[in-house]
Amino acid sequence: MKTSPIRTLTRLTVANRVSAAYLTLVGGAMAVAALEPLFTTAPDASLAWVWPALFTFPAFGFVAWLGEATWGGDAPAWFFVGGIAVSALAQSLALGTAWQALRGRRSRLTTAG
Repeated sequence: MKTSPIRTLTRLTVANRVSAAYLTLVGGAMAVAALEPLFTTAPDASLAWVWPALFTFPAFGFVAWLGEATWGGDAPAWFFVGGIAVSALAQSLALGTAWQALRGRRSRLTTAG
């Protein structure tokens, strides 16, 4: 029985250990960054958003470039938060695909020997 492409995409993106751990890390960093202004009055509280951006960096680099090209440095916050989420999902898909490829290779090696 063949699985649907959407189910395969979902399984690779969120339903494996590596992708789930990565998305938990990015989600936790985003939660801390969103809650930071509520608990601190420091002027550099907005720098907490650097961590989610760094955790999603190579893909977020494209989002930052697109925001700079479109808005010239004054991109709205929703664009960057959405960009972090999309970048995290794209990288989670890449991690899930790599994880499945490595697991498939490992299982082929153990069954062949």
